[in-house]
Amino acid sequence: MKIKISLVVVIIAALSFFAFRKTNDKQASILKSLVQTLQKEHFSDLNFDDGFSKKVFKMYLERIDLNKKFFLKSDIDELKKYETSLDDQLLNSTSEFYMAASERFKSRIDESEKYMMEAFDKPFDFSTNESVQMDSKKIEWAKDQQELKQQWYLSLKYQTLARYSDMLDEKATAIEKKDTSYKVRTDDELEADAREKTKKANSDYFKRLRKLDEDEKFSIYLNCITSVCDPHSDYFTPPKKQEFNDQMSGSFEGIGAQLQEKDGFVKVTLIITGSASWRQGQLKVDDVITKVAQGASEPVSVQDMPLNDVVKMIRGKKGTEVRLTVKKPDGSTVVITIVRDIVVTEETFAKSMLIKESNHTIGYIYLPEFYADFSKRSGRRCAVDILKEIEKLQNDHAEGIILDLRNNGGGSLSDVVDMAGFFVKDGPMVQVKDRKDQSVQLNDEDDAVRYSGSLIIMVNELSASASEIMAAAMQDYKRAIIIGSPSTFGKGTVQRIFELDNAMSESGLGSAKITTSKFYRINGSTTQLKGVIPDIILPDQYKYLDIGEKDEDYPLAFDEIKKAKYETWSNAPDYNKIKESSAKRVDKNDAFKLIEQYAKRLKNERDNQVYSLNLKKYQDDLKQDKEANKKNELVTNYKSHLNFEALTDDKASWQSDSVKVSKAKTWQGQLQKDVYLEEAVSVMLDMLSKQ
Repeated sequence: MKIKISLVVVIIAALSFFAFRKTNDKQASILKSLVQTLQKEHFSDLNFDDGFSKKVFKMYLERIDLNKKFFLKSDIDELKKYETSLDDQLLNSTSEFYMAASERFKSRIDESEKYMMEAFDKPFDFSTNESVQMDSKKIEWAKDQQELKQQWYLSLKYQTLARYSDMLDEKATAIEKKDTSYKVRTDDELEADAREKTKKANSDYFKRLRKLDEDEKFSIYLNCITSVCDPHSDYFTPPKKQEFNDQMSGSFEGIGAQLQEKDGFVKVTLIITGSASWRQGQLKVDDVITKVAQGASEPVSVQDMPLNDVVKMIRGKKGTEVRLTVKKPDGSTVVITIVRDIVVTEETFAKSMLIKESNHTIGYIYLPEFYADFSKRSGRRCAVDILKEIEKLQNDHAEGIILDLRNNGGGSLSDVVDMAGFFVKDGPMVQVKDRKDQSVQLNDEDDAVRYSGSLIIMVNELSASASEIMAAAMQDYKRAIIIGSPSTFGKGTVQRIFELDNAMSESGLGSAKITTSKFYRINGSTTQLKGVIPDIILPDQYKYLDIGEKDEDYPLAFDEIKKAKYETWSNAPDYNKIKESSAKRVDKNDAFKLIEQYAKRLKNERDNQVYSLNLKKYQDDLKQDKEANKKNELVTNYKSHLNFEALTDDKASWQSDSVKVSKAKTWQGQLQKDVYLEEAVSVMLDMLSKQ
């Protein structure tokens, strides 16, 4: 949510900007290859002109100093001499603006840290009527150092106030409950503690700012260039490209431990079930990794090392050995030897559940993303997995299927075409137009219908790209009822990965994900900007927030092409009657009423991010928020009447795996609270009753 700007967001934005004195050969090669690839491959006929230059200039300065806590207005004014020359620099593979801005930013880091430290020299007075603006779009560049110092002061005071208020609440609760284990401190002592904790958090921020990898710093600038082309074109450093591949495939090679950097140490926060670490058994959550060794090599200390570098050392090829020196919570130190293996992130993959309701059996399939492992033939693909889930549901005599694509950001285009083909005989599923204005249809070539029963597809405002192709195709064929938010995300573009090394015959230059095409519904309309409008629209808590494609910087335009030839489903449901029944239920449902109220509240918070630094006013505002949240508990603690049951095939395979049984029960509990799923089931029952 875009409600409050957290310290983490500030860190990510500012980390980018601490960089280089000159354009080195590698940077020049990356720039040359990236620009040439964009010119040759991007869907739009790009004009690297003064207009393009101004956009990159503005975006870069805003990204690196998001909350305007480093640059002065005079810095920006001075840098404006480059505002219309970035296009020339890009075409010449130079980066004078980037270097100048980096040097200026570097000179401001020490000053800003000094302002930060000075703010904690004496106690904060929370009886004043000061306030702080936290909406980065409404903050202006400081006109001088005194104003910049004041901006830091107000921001740090707000962070301290939040901690102090929490401590006061904790103290009051302990006294009320007569908790003898709680050491009662004076309010002044609590303020000093809150101030010290805030100081440490910000000191750590500046440490991380100075430790950012140089390639990552430069990649922020490159991503401003690609983002001005469109929101979905990106530059990847080699490590980021590997992360992208892992995300798409749902697997990677390593030990299967999630790590977090804190206070210069690397702590284990999660062990992935079934991974090499899980099987080895010694590495546990809350262990601190102090050294890493490759096989029998000398261990390397990882204290104060950037987390990304630690991850690089621990990950590696399947079958290789890594030795971790680990400090346990009890203070003991052990060396743990783990043989790396394939790590499978099961949360990525499709899974199903049976819903027993009103003497009907309904199948529910959740697909978090359109994954595909393109690196090997045997790699998992979502279309193959979905077909398996359909077959398992049919074996359990499911009369209808609900396919949940909520929060599914897309993925493999070929898989969504195959998947859509499971539900119709044959025909076009999506149309794709390239930069030469040539259109092709992607068809389902298999005339077998894998599932012919009633079908519902659930979507929301974060269903994007391939999710929108799937929903649009089923809607155009009148094959399914689409149910969800007022509109899906609105991403109607296709991207391809290009290795920049290939263009320059050099290594280590990274990759570019570039928008090469736009896709269109078979009815001729693109989903770009407008998304897919569901047949049944439900209240949504984010409906008033700017989180769709239309709210991104520099999105491609909406347009239409010629309609494809296709025949609609012969047994289409009676949409009007089903929509009417749903509307009546939603109108009577208190949870949906509260969701609408909450949506308006979120919009108000988004539009008004000025926060009081007066303790009483701050606590009064918190009290109002808590009261509003209590009203919303009917939604968060909602309990539907639905009855869930694991599939027969799944239960058989879980007999000897207590972890999978536990995960299934947890998932059932989550689904039980889903008011949207409950309404989707009611719609399905209406569909089944009309058959």
